Amino acid sequence: MLTSMIRGWRALPTGIWALGLGSLFMDASSELIHSLLPVFMVTTLGASMITVGVIEGVAEATAAALKVFSGVLSDYLGKRKFLMILGYALAAFTKPIFPLANSINWVFSARFIDRLGKGIRGAPRDALIADMTPLQLRGAAYGLRQALDSVGALIGPLLAVAFMIWFAGDIRTVMWVAVLPAFIAVSVLFAYVREPEHTNANVLGEAPLTVAYAKGLPLRYWFVVLLGAVFTLARFSEAFLVLRAQDVGLELNYVPIVMIVMNAFYAGAAYPAGAAADHISRRTLLTIGLALLIAADIMLAFAASPLIVFVGAGLWGLHMAFTQGLLSKLVADTAPVELLGTGFGIFNLISGGVLLLASVIAGFLWTFLGPSATFMAGAAFTAVAAIGLLITAGYLKPRNLS
Repeated sequence: MLTSMIRGWRALPTGIWALGLGSLFMDASSELIHSLLPVFMVTTLGASMITVGVIEGVAEATAAALKVFSGVLSDYLGKRKFLMILGYALAAFTKPIFPLANSINWVFSARFIDRLGKGIRGAPRDALIADMTPLQLRGAAYGLRQALDSVGALIGPLLAVAFMIWFAGDIRTVMWVAVLPAFIAVSVLFAYVREPEHTNANVLGEAPLTVAYAKGLPLRYWFVVLLGAVFTLARFSEAFLVLRAQDVGLELNYVPIVMIVMNAFYAGAAYPAGAAADHISRRTLLTIGLALLIAADIMLAFAASPLIVFVGAGLWGLHMAFTQGLLSKLVADTAPVELLGTGFGIFNLISGGVLLLASVIAGFLWTFLGPSATFMAGAAFTAVAAIGLLITAGYLKPRNLS
């Protein structure tokens, strides 16, 4: 297995590495801000837990909705790089808004515009990975992108902790550090990603976003969409991990460590888990991922010290490693090649809408019943997802694989 992973790693196209590095720099920028933003909203701007849940949920749902339009448009035009670069650039230009914010409305606007950029780039980027990668290496390709993305998400909170100490807890000054890596990400992607020629533009002879496009997606694809939605309902915004760390007494300067721990485990396991998906049972990997999330939720529900929160965050990161790249691979494997952008767009739209619901529920539970109820509800949703997976696992076999 190790030899196969190394061979797959070496065989991946240069463009996949460039996409991964672009994700690394952008995530370093975003996670530097996001590891501090929940605390910034609550302590500096006076936001409630419900407000945090609504802002995080609306932001992610906005990104998901835009992914449908950008994904369908990339299929219709047969071009993906332009839309991807546009999305990354828009996110980069919003980064200075966060340290300038003096009200919740500013933060909401910045998060909204930033997630617009994520929505525009997400589906074309994921479809471009499938375009550039041989079928037998797709798990490795998505796993590598997730791994490098997670390395960036690890570096961001590390920088946040270092600069919070350096600048004596001045959150606004620390958030200015996030501007540079965001623009580096755009430059790397513009210079080093080469889009393969497409012959499938507007293959259905219809305008974008028509029923004909949706009808081209098979039943197995829709099962993957449903599976992703249930997974998302069980995994609300990671902002609540940060708030849980503060809730059990972790000092403000060190709160980003919870994201460091989560992303260290995510980054370390994402590529091996992705590569494994090319060789072993998808049901096995997804079941492991769900079991890890249940364990994480239980640890976080009953945490009484920062150490227990760190353990829960590590388990949360392992869950992400075992599920996120694999779900992307399943979408790529079950959606027809001419509808890859559409497939990723619809998948992310539905998952994002569910994330909005999950984050709002989490905010209400935290406010009225406490943090333990929030995480126990997550464990209950995950258990339901696990039961459904065991009952319907036959649908995970993609139609275009033997």
